[in-house]
Amino acid sequence: MTDYGEEQRNELEALESIYPDSFTVQLCCEDVKGMSEEGFESVINWKEVAELLPTLTGASASQGWSEAQAFLRGSAAIPGVLSENPPSFTITVTSEAGENDETVQTTLKFTYSEKYPDEAPLYEIFSQENLEDSDVSDILKLLALQAEENLGMVMIFTLVTAVQEKLNEIVDQIKTRREEEKKQKEKEAEEAEKQLFHGTPVTIENFLSWKAKFDAELLEIKKKRMKEEEQAGKNKLSGKQLFETDHNLDTSDIQFLEDAGNNVEVDESLFQEMDDLELEDDEDDPDYNPADPESDLTD
Repeated sequence: MTDYGEEQRNELEALESIYPDSFTVQLCCEDVKGMSEEGFESVINWKEVAELLPTLTGASASQGWSEAQAFLRGSAAIPGVLSENPPSFTITVTSEAGENDETVQTTLKFTYSEKYPDEAPLYEIFSQENLEDSDVSDILKLLALQAEENLGMVMIFTLVTAVQEKLNEIVDQIKTRREEEKKQKEKEAEEAEKQLFHGTPVTIENFLSWKAKFDAELLEIKKKRMKEEEQAGKNKLSGKQLFETDHNLDTSDIQFLEDAGNNVEVDESLFQEMDDLELEDDEDDPDYNPADPESDLTD
């Protein structure tokens, strides 16, 4: 007959050795001296139990470790502690550090069933850090699959190892997802820059749309200009209207001539050195023919 209690105790000892910093036994105690009658659940590791148990049981300090072992194994030393309440324990699993030293973490809580390992243990995600809901769901599915495949054998180490590998995969997925997001942002920025330099490609549809808009704007400008010119033409006076409105124009030119008089001053100094100018005399040219205007053009 299989001694399930012995197998469970042996596995607890092995797990405490394998995971000294992340393995914690959860104790549900009702009859421990000094505790409330309503019961409590506290998280204590093996070393802490060894230190606290002498105070709780009255055992000597030298007996602390053996009493702690007996306490956790549900032996007769403290009746009714674990014998009626199957032991529960947690193991914290952390992924390897990612690219930016980021990690994901989960604390798995296991509770032995009465006939474990022939029956699967109870398990749950006790706590988690940086995991999505989908990741938690995937981990629970993985635990169910591994538990089914390992029935009949102690399996906690196998389950924890599978979860450890899954967490590492999740970190890799986070890295890949961030790289893809970075590439997507770079691509979008590149496309936006291309739009600035190349503009919108011309097609028949958008050209016709632009032309219709342009023609409408041009027509509006022409109408506005014509209206302005028409308005300006209405305000412009004809010559007759100018003379009728301003009688000074009737005598302005005459007055100017009268003021100037008939005296015209000539600066004779401008003509004093005319003899120094080398001027050709057409009459001295033997080929000059007054009847032929073009005769002076030939040499």
